[in-house]
Amino acid sequence: MASSPSVAAPTRHHDVVIVGAGISGVGAAYHLQDQRPGTSFVVYDKLADFGGTWRMHTYPGIRSDSDLYTFGYRFKPWTSAPIASAEEILKYMAEVIDENDLARHLHYRHRITHAAWDTETRLWTLQVAVSDEAGTVVEEFAQTCRFLWMCQGYYRQEQGYTPEWPGMSSFHGPIVHPQTWPDDLDITGKKVLVIGSGATAATLVPAIAGQAGHVTMLQRSPTYFWTGRNSNELADTLRQLEIDETWIHEIVRRKVLFDQEAVTRLSFDAPDLLKDELIKNVRTFLGDDYPVEKHFMPSYRPWQQRLAFIPDGDLFQGINSGAASVVTDEIETFNETGVLTKGGEQLDADIIVTATGFDLSVLGDIPFTIDGRELAFHETITYRGTMFTGIPNMAWVFGYFRASWTLRADLIADFVCHLLDHMDELGATMVVPALRPSDEALEVKDWLDPENFNPGYMQRSMHLLPKRLDLPEWQHTQDYWLEKDTLPNADLDDGCLRFS
Repeated sequence: MASSPSVAAPTRHHDVVIVGAGISGVGAAYHLQDQRPGTSFVVYDKLADFGGTWRMHTYPGIRSDSDLYTFGYRFKPWTSAPIASAEEILKYMAEVIDENDLARHLHYRHRITHAAWDTETRLWTLQVAVSDEAGTVVEEFAQTCRFLWMCQGYYRQEQGYTPEWPGMSSFHGPIVHPQTWPDDLDITGKKVLVIGSGATAATLVPAIAGQAGHVTMLQRSPTYFWTGRNSNELADTLRQLEIDETWIHEIVRRKVLFDQEAVTRLSFDAPDLLKDELIKNVRTFLGDDYPVEKHFMPSYRPWQQRLAFIPDGDLFQGINSGAASVVTDEIETFNETGVLTKGGEQLDADIIVTATGFDLSVLGDIPFTIDGRELAFHETITYRGTMFTGIPNMAWVFGYFRASWTLRADLIADFVCHLLDHMDELGATMVVPALRPSDEALEVKDWLDPENFNPGYMQRSMHLLPKRLDLPEWQHTQDYWLEKDTLPNADLDDGCLRFS
């Protein structure tokens, strides 16, 4: 019989509450402890352990699609292959937690069910529900804090996004989303149809191609892929020279970022040239006789959506071996044995995998109130992509699309620590972004310009996100190479932040 929650415990208090124990939350805990050693803080995560995405996703082959010299923290050297499995990333994070005595701050199966700001007390009050291994709530308590640091990610963890296609209920086999991959799913010798062509599909297809009877990747439109060896020649050379790993990490990190900046700038300045290079790279794997233009040449310019990295060309190796194939077409309908495309091709399958993306989650889907009024997050304007007009004492980590997420998590950690230091210097207990008189007349725009970046999950969810203005202070630029200089040097007294 399910147990009832215990009687509400007395309110707990910390200076800072960090929500989420994924890559951002663990990094935030490290930086807060390192830069502000006298600050009391706690980290809550609704999952059973640290890791976020890397703990939640268990589909075959799950790996990073960013190199670990930049996806890893700047303070913790990465010593293995640049593209890493979820298991390797979790091991790395465990070392960060152990080496810095962070475990005592981390609390799992703790879900925030409500967050309320009160200007009179200058405090956030969070309602926290604690669950047991079965998911039953066994305790509830209130937690207050001076500053709230949202590090819970930006997609809904409970389930992925699957479109509704005609006839789905008639299919005789399982329909699975990678985000909720069943532990007991047996693909041995089966015909598997993977719908989608992003980083998840490009990871999953080669991972199961050797075990399944055949894997077909069905895509509505192509994705840009780029390939390379899953090793770093510079790092290998430096190790041969017995250079200290801390130096290797920093040198290789800078080189990777230098090269990434060149590719990113090229995507804006000479997109056709970059497009030709990417297609040429694919052709070196698949040969001149393969219809590369049909299956691997998108209609958009490179980096208008995310480039997917294929280590050692494993996706293309699967196609060459005959274990995998690609079909570019739209779905007309599902039927008992598979999918019929609009082009009239029947794709039979035993298992269908919908690698079709995810649903964006705003502030972890936690209900927020500000002085008793429900927060309409989409009506706020972002300050530097991390704070928001009308929301006091709160920061949200939202990373980069064209560079590693962790790069921005580190930058925001520096910013938050600097902000808290500044508040202490001023004797302020509250900070809230607010438009300056000169900002009031500017046009209010969506969070992202679709001409800049327009993946489906962002377009579907743009109405949920805060707005921006065409000023560096009032947008998330998505440009690490600009922000690495501007965010650490942001003028906190330029009138965008109101301290009291």
